[in-house]
Amino acid sequence: MTELQPRALNKKDFAAFGEVIELDGAKNFPINQGLTTRYHDLCTLDFAEAGGRPIVSVFRSAPLPLPHRVRVMERHPKGSQAFLPADDLPFLVLVAAGDAPPRAADMSLFISNGRQGVNLYKNTWHHFQIVLGKQRDFIVIDRGGDDENLEEVEIKEEVWIPESAGEITSST
Repeated sequence: MTELQPRALNKKDFAAFGEVIELDGAKNFPINQGLTTRYHDLCTLDFAEAGGRPIVSVFRSAPLPLPHRVRVMERHPKGSQAFLPADDLPFLVLVAAGDAPPRAADMSLFISNGRQGVNLYKNTWHHFQIVLGKQRDFIVIDRGGDDENLEEVEIKEEVWIPESAGEITSST
């Protein structure tokens, strides 16, 4: 059995899986007669394969009770997928490296500070949204088109997100 412990989401550690979307340190400039600050070009979206197009959706996610056994991971082979939280509460991001179906040793668990989103690279294995405590909304920008862009695999190893991950989340 493997228990995953979350670590703080940051650009360096997350770079193998995608991009952290955050305002801290982002290029910005005033627009609209100085009444608005534009935080510019926060991530690189990748949708063009096989005639894809960008779509914007809202994912309303119920909280995931902990401890949680990881039973499935997914990836999107034809486009990136960006998640922007609609509030500022921390959430967990479980990702895995490699082309083959993920194993426990390939998995990394991150915790967002609630003001960070993520843009998952094309073909990055990930768990669905892991929110805790209450229902949450995410603005999701991903690939639309007529063809399938989802691959799911069953995780046969015993991989767990422990109850303590929720304690870390609530105190962050």
